[in-house]
Amino acid sequence: MPNARSAREPNIEPATDHKSTNFLAQTGLIAACYAALTFLISQVMGYLSWGLVQFRISEALTVLPLFFPAAIPGLTLGCFISNLLNLGMTGPLGMLDVVFGTLATMLGALWTYRLRAHEKIALLGPVIANALIVPAYLPLILKGLGIYTIPFTTIELETSYLLMYLFGVVSVALGQAAVVFGIGLPLVAVIRRALVPVQ
Repeated sequence: MPNARSAREPNIEPATDHKSTNFLAQTGLIAACYAALTFLISQVMGYLSWGLVQFRISEALTVLPLFFPAAIPGLTLGCFISNLLNLGMTGPLGMLDVVFGTLATMLGALWTYRLRAHEKIALLGPVIANALIVPAYLPLILKGLGIYTIPFTTIELETSYLLMYLFGVVSVALGQAAVVFGIGLPLVAVIRRALVPVQ
């Protein structure tokens, strides 16, 4: 004989399971897209996709937390995988990027999600997080690779860490802003149109 409680109360487990499954699927898809795009672009642009002068096209996906909470773990995981793949180029010091680069991406995604009601301010999150965190450790990686000067200058890393950091803050911020606002904003418009129900 069926339980009286189960006869009276609706079973909400399928809906909960459905939401969890969707969240995991979105997380995996976003992580895969970010990692694949980063890997492909690094094959074409090389140093420009991860050095002090960065133009990582996959950072356009950092607009996704405006729409999907799953983008926070998705972008974090995608960045982690991407930076692990870069270890082939950066060597053991690249673990700094695996840890702190991933942290920057996670903080930027959290900022974007929390401030999603204010779109332009929200999209500053990935720009600021990467600009402040990434240049703090990149000089160490570059030095390990035998790169001792700030790109396009004669300023040497060994005696000018502060200048290298300040150069990195500006260059990473500019590259990140170019991708997030130049490519990410049009992506926002496309996603917004796709999410509007057809009348």
